[in-house]
Amino acid sequence: MARFLVHSNLFISLATVSVVVTTTRLADLPLEALPVFIVFAATMFVYTVNRFTDLAEDEQNVPRRAAFTKRYGRYWLPIGVGLYVVAVAVAIALGLSGAHYLVLPLAVVLLYSVGGIKQVFLVKNLVVGFAWGAIPLGVGYYYGRVFAPEILFLATYVTVMITIAAVVFDVKDIEGDRAEGIPTVPNLFGPARTRQLSLLATAAVAAAVVGGVVSGVVPGEFLAVLAMNAYVCAYIPFATPDRGPLYYGFVVDGEHVFLAAVVLALEWLVW
Repeated sequence: MARFLVHSNLFISLATVSVVVTTTRLADLPLEALPVFIVFAATMFVYTVNRFTDLAEDEQNVPRRAAFTKRYGRYWLPIGVGLYVVAVAVAIALGLSGAHYLVLPLAVVLLYSVGGIKQVFLVKNLVVGFAWGAIPLGVGYYYGRVFAPEILFLATYVTVMITIAAVVFDVKDIEGDRAEGIPTVPNLFGPARTRQLSLLATAAVAAAVVGGVVSGVVPGEFLAVLAMNAYVCAYIPFATPDRGPLYYGFVVDGEHVFLAAVVLALEWLVW
């Protein structure tokens, strides 16, 4: 079941939806179905298309995922594209002021999958980070609070943390990336050094979160995000090239699902 959720992109779509949940709860906004659906649909579209454009690379790095794409991709691709088209159509039909921003998932696909950005050091990681960081901004835009400190804080937090996760993710793809001539942090510095740098970056983000709360930029509830920093610090030491794709696709990509669960639990028990 876990393998199916990862390979079908259902789990990564749940992860982006979790960012919506975390954003609405911490920013004290109502959780509505439409932004949840839009984020889910956009994620399915982007990641499903990426499975096809990265098929040759996946055959070397994650052969089981490549096999899944070859066997079932003809079903999942129209689902991903269909959901995205429906999301755009609904946004236009409802007259959402930010409907034109739904072109961004398509731009991400073009940049990441066919735009050649993978050949530029760190750029692909940053594109992934900024794409995920746009989710809190999109939620803020939907509710008319895009420039609220809480929204900007979460957008920055998610961008940096996902960029770190993307760097860690590259550990499993060392051989395939080298064969494709893709420069990554693990390729240039090795897995051990990558883990050390990722831990330092995660600790620096945690310090920044504490600083933001202490200085009054965001309320104390935002200390809840430190649970994800702890989660990331727990999985980084085990991020080695020999770990299976489920470790990266389920454990690493599950960080925002974990954070949303923590935030919901704290809201229910404490706040």
